[in-house]
Amino acid sequence: QVQLVESGGGLVQPGGSLRLSCVVSGGTFSSYSMAWFRQAPGKEREFVASISRIDLNSGDPDTYYPDSVKGRFAISKLNTKNTVVLQMNSLRPEDTALYYCAARRGPATIQSGLYEYWGQGTQVTVSS
Repeated sequence: QVQLVESGGGLVQPGGSLRLSCVVSGGTFSSYSMAWFRQAPGKEREFVASISRIDLNSGDPDTYYPDSVKGRFAISKLNTKNTVVLQMNSLRPEDTALYYCAARRGPATIQSGLYEYWGQGTQVTVSS
């Protein structure tokens, strides 16, 4: 059974940084496209970042971000540790949300409903 466990959330001041991690167990990590989503109270779940499966030709996975986080957030994979990381810089109060890690065996997508596996979430609060 595939399990995803997030960590790294917390309270940070505006302009600060956090590094979220998501450890994947019970499956073949290299075969999964991974993504981060977030959900603030009273709002719908929102796509934050995605990273594709390993490209056997180039070895470099593709990443994708919405405009709201582009240039501030970066997603990466640590294949030897079955871990996907979300580095978040220049954090803003509007980034406050519960952040979820997700995995799917198909191509990366921004559509949350297409991800098969989810973690429980880690809270990020940006406040002075």
